[in-house]
Amino acid sequence: MKTPPATGVVNGRLLPCPSSPNCVCSQDPDSEHQIEPIPYKGETSAALARMKAIILTVPRTRIVEERAGYIHAVFTSLVFRFQDDVEVLADESSRVLQIRSASRVGHSDLGVNRNRVARIKERFLASTTELHRR
Repeated sequence: MKTPPATGVVNGRLLPCPSSPNCVCSQDPDSEHQIEPIPYKGETSAALARMKAIILTVPRTRIVEERAGYIHAVFTSLVFRFQDDVEVLADESSRVLQIRSASRVGHSDLGVNRNRVARIKERFLASTTELHRR
């Protein structure tokens, strides 16, 4: 099996995307890879717990690393078993969750990673709205 690409946090930031278009990251300065971070309210630990629960509802997904303020999950596609790394980093000072989603192989992902992050963000924001209605 191919070695997973570099992931993790360096100097308080998620790694930037490689030059290929199969990655998006809220901390990437390149407009091709840039996405918006996900705002949250309340306790950081509660926001990360909600994010983890949302991530784990996706079939063929597993958490491979979790520590204070950080989650690393691997999503595996159904047919070809491609693996994508998704990382979430809490930025407490800005009250946002930084997020990165990247394919491990190939060049183009036909927008899969960008769409995945959009769906995760939508579900997270909907869960935030639901919590505040109670």
